[in-house]
Amino acid sequence: MQPLKGITVVSLEHAIAAPFASRQLADLGARVIKVERPTVGDFARRYDERAKGLSSHFVWTNRSKESLTLDLKDPEAQEVLKLLIKQEADVLVQNLAPGAAQRMGLSYEDLSKSKPDIIVCDISGYGSDGPYASKKAYDLLIQSEAGFLSTTGTKDQVAKAGISIADISAGMYAYTNILAALMHRQQTGQGQRIDISMMESLSEWMSYPLYYSMDGAEPPPRAGASHASIYPYGPFEAGDGKVVMLGLQNEREWLVFCEKVLLNAHLTRDERFNTNTKRSEAREDLKALIVQVFSSLTAAQVSERLEAAGIANAQVNSMAEVWSHEQLKHRNRWRKVQTPAGEMPALIPPGSWSKGQPRMDAIPELGQHTDSILRELGKTKLQIDEMRLRNAI
Repeated sequence: MQPLKGITVVSLEHAIAAPFASRQLADLGARVIKVERPTVGDFARRYDERAKGLSSHFVWTNRSKESLTLDLKDPEAQEVLKLLIKQEADVLVQNLAPGAAQRMGLSYEDLSKSKPDIIVCDISGYGSDGPYASKKAYDLLIQSEAGFLSTTGTKDQVAKAGISIADISAGMYAYTNILAALMHRQQTGQGQRIDISMMESLSEWMSYPLYYSMDGAEPPPRAGASHASIYPYGPFEAGDGKVVMLGLQNEREWLVFCEKVLLNAHLTRDERFNTNTKRSEAREDLKALIVQVFSSLTAAQVSERLEAAGIANAQVNSMAEVWSHEQLKHRNRWRKVQTPAGEMPALIPPGSWSKGQPRMDAIPELGQHTDSILRELGKTKLQIDEMRLRNAI
C-alpha cells in the first residue's frame, strides 16, 4: 500500500532540502513532478560524478520523480506551470531564491484564490520575514549561524558535519509538515501555507546545547568524537591501533564497566569519578586509565569484553564497511533503482513497511517527462516543438 498514491506534488526544487522532502513523499506513492531549468537542471546534478558518473547527492534525493524542464522567465512556460498546478497539484514545494516564487504569482495567497485546497511549502534559509529573510543560505552557512559549528570539532578547531545536516533537518520538517497539512485538508477541505526555515529547523536540533548553556552558562565544550557532557562516551584506542566506540549512560553501567571491563572494582570508589559530572571534568585522567587497560587487548577483544558486560559499543566503520554491513544485509534494507547510468543500489526508507513496499522508481534524466506532461496539459506537438526551439523547455 502506498498511502500518498493519488497525491500530486509539483516541486520547484534544487540542492537537498526540497528534493529530500519531495523524494520522501514519492516514497509514499505521491506523484512528484520536479521542475528544472532547461539544459542545466537542478545544479545538484553536477555536484560530483561519483555514482557511476552521476552526482551522489542527486541520486540520493531524486528517485521516483518526473523531470519537467521549464524556463520560468518565459511567459508561456510560466503559464504551463500555473496550469499544471491548477489542474494537477495537491502540493507545491519550492526552495527558490527568496521572493522568486511570490514574484511569479506562486504564493499560497495567490494560488489559493482559485484553488483553496492547495498546500504550499516554502523552504528558505531564514524564513519569509525578519531581518535575514532575503539573505542567501547554504547548508554550511546555516550550520555556522545556528551554532552547530560551535559544538563540533576539537578544543582548537571547529568542524562541520560530514553530511548536509541543515538541509536534511529542513527537508524532514517540510516532509512531516506536508503530511500534517494533508491530514488537515482531509478533515477540513482547506489547504495552507507551510513556511520552513533551515535556520529554525537546525536550531530545534540544537536545543540540548542551548539549554545546557542558558542564562549565560558555559556551552558544551568541543570534544571531538567524544560526547561533550557524558563520559566515558566516545572513541578509545585498543592495543592493535584500532578504535572502539563505547558509551555509558548511567551509574549502574559505570560500576559494571569498572568491574567487568576494566577489571578494577576499586575504581568505583574513586571520588574523582563517582558521578558523570566528575568523570566528564576529569576525562583526561580517566581516558589514560581506560587506554592503559585496552592497550593489552585488540579492538575485537575489547568489544567482546564490552558485549559480555552489556556496555554499548560500536565500530568506527568506513563507507565501504557500511555498504557491506551485516545488519543492513540481514534486514534486507537494500533495493535496486534504475538511473540514467544503469541500475544502482539504494537503501529502503526506514520503517518496517509491513503493509506494502515504498515506491522506489527510477531517477529521471533531465527533462525526461517534459513532452508527456505538456501533452497531458493539452499542448500539441507543434506547440511543444515551438517552445523547445526558443529554449522555453
